[in-house]
Amino acid sequence: MMKLQQRGFTLMELMIVVAIVAILAGIALPSYQQYVIRANRAAAQSEMFDIANREQQYFLANRVYADTAALGYALSTDVAKRYTQAIVVGTGTPPSFTITLTPIGSQVGDGDLVLTSAGLKTRAGDPAKW
Repeated sequence: MMKLQQRGFTLMELMIVVAIVAILAGIALPSYQQYVIRANRAAAQSEMFDIANREQQYFLANRVYADTAALGYALSTDVAKRYTQAIVVGTGTPPSFTITLTPIGSQVGDGDLVLTSAGLKTRAGDPAKW
């Protein structure tokens, strides 16, 4: 009689492979999500520096800082999907401004990003990691 050869994988081998893939995905997915949040935060911080630069230019031309409407600056579409912008102009002497980007959507747990005219950078939730 001719001996038949088995081909393919056993159920146990497939279960082991599926378990290994699930463990790797369980480790990789949270790391990837944190990476995306940090990348979005970096893009928002870059926009904040651009806004601060425009505020300084506006101040040199007009001797006052501009609020959101007067500055006429709109966030880029990528940042606008994840953050809302607010510029508060101080009325004291010397003039000042505070730029706040509030996270929305998937960025909500990231905390507000704040940049002042004095260069103070803070982030709600974890001020050490602006």
